[in-house]
Amino acid sequence: SAAMGRMDLNALRYLSKDELRTLQAVEQGMKNHDIVPVELIGSIAALKHGGAFKCLQELLRNKLIKHDRKKYDGYTLNYLGYDYLALNALRHRKVIKGVGRQIGV
Repeated sequence: SAAMGRMDLNALRYLSKDELRTLQAVEQGMKNHDIVPVELIGSIAALKHGGAFKCLQELLRNKLIKHDRKKYDGYTLNYLGYDYLALNALRHRKVIKGVGRQIGV
């Protein structure tokens, strides 16, 4: 759809360990919450006070998550966030080495 963005491959390369843990915490929190509260993300990611907030800002800037304040202050993963986690898992399992610009020959 038109709302889907292009994946910024630099985000894939340069996300810090804490940012990845925060992204994974949002994913975990979404198992029981439509919108994951900031406090829960911080506790799942187990980062020092304020560490998760900084990571959430960076993930938001890279369009891997969406901020939602309708019911309460929280975040959700968007498609790029899910794609990033999937590619990272494949890279971690050594199924893929990296991601380039072109598919095929």
